[in-house]
Amino acid sequence: MFIDKATVLIKAGDGGNGTVSFRHEKYIDKGGPDGGDGGRGGNVVFVASRNENTLAEFRFQKELRAEPGAAGGKRNKRGKGGADLIVPLPVGTAVIGPDGELLADLNEDGQKVIIAKGGQGGFGNAHFVSSRRQAPRVAEKGEKGTEVTAQLELKMIADVGLIGLPNAGKSTLLSVISNARPEIADYPFTTITPNLGVVDIDGKASVLFADIPGLIEGAAEGKGLGDDFLRHVERTAVLLHLIDAYQEDIQAAYTTIQNELAAYKIDLSTRPQVIALTKIEGLDPEIVRDQIATLQKVLPDDTEVLAISAQSKEGIQPLLRKIRGIVETERNKQEEALPEMAGVPVLTIDQDDKAWTVTKEDDHLFIVRGRKIERFAARTDFDNEDGVQRIRDIMRKMGISHGLARHGAHAGDTVKIGLHGQFTY
Repeated sequence: MFIDKATVLIKAGDGGNGTVSFRHEKYIDKGGPDGGDGGRGGNVVFVASRNENTLAEFRFQKELRAEPGAAGGKRNKRGKGGADLIVPLPVGTAVIGPDGELLADLNEDGQKVIIAKGGQGGFGNAHFVSSRRQAPRVAEKGEKGTEVTAQLELKMIADVGLIGLPNAGKSTLLSVISNARPEIADYPFTTITPNLGVVDIDGKASVLFADIPGLIEGAAEGKGLGDDFLRHVERTAVLLHLIDAYQEDIQAAYTTIQNELAAYKIDLSTRPQVIALTKIEGLDPEIVRDQIATLQKVLPDDTEVLAISAQSKEGIQPLLRKIRGIVETERNKQEEALPEMAGVPVLTIDQDDKAWTVTKEDDHLFIVRGRKIERFAARTDFDNEDGVQRIRDIMRKMGISHGLARHGAHAGDTVKIGLHGQFTY
């Protein structure tokens, strides 16, 4: 079954908790702390694989969870790290975040992306030994692994996209110029899933064609099979627009498709296009010329219309050569653009890890926020007085305690650190 869209919950492994432990061995008095650190949680890694061609595996598998890290042990034993979860996906899969942001674009075979990072393991009490603190009874909790709900969208990697109304001859043409064997019949919407075919042009170039289900007027609003399959021609260098020569209104056949391309979430009507009149084998040359003249009245200036027949193969070679020229031109443009893009600095405003803020919610409640202090808080056991004292020490070193005092905090007030815990000031 061909599935090209799926929504999954992705959860990296949580880090293992650190351990509070002291040596207990015969004849060794006050052996000291030996609690080990927790293991790192496993990452969720997406890998582009040419051996995959559908997202059908995720039709029922809605959760992808990596292994958590194990807790630390006695005698300074570090907990076992969680295994990474390796997920193969078809080449051309885009990973879209919950807010519509692009998290990853897997467009090369073997490409790997860590889509969710495992949490770091918490430190055991052996980590906190110092000359002043020789018997610490504090250990950190492991960090939570990244969790995100993402949409997987398969967008085929093709050079040429075949578009047109149902029964325009797209599948027939693909079967003639390549080894692809799409289903062909004389009723609309015979093609219900995209098909790919590799076409060798004059022994000089191999061009990948993608045939998608036909569009009808109102496809953008969900009529027919909708326009969802247009995602498979988003990446193509050129669109081959086929128009049936037997259409009653040949101008409407053209404008209908152009309107649907323009209504798609990405305006595809501006992409390079080759217009071809199909099924001319049963028509007199004069009729073909009249149809082309009628069609050119609604085309942009200097747009050439080619006449072809997949059955008799008339006009096929000139069409393929024209397409090869456009594809090579577009490929060269992309290659030339890569060094320019690499040289352009990307400016982002990153939050300073050490930055923090204090907000007074009411007379006795203060909220502390900041990336670094919240990470410490997430690893703190607020039910352990030694752990709370440690977070107090960290806040004092970072200047947060002074900030709380400036905002009017007094002994007995409640201090809450993000969403991770609270304690009495």
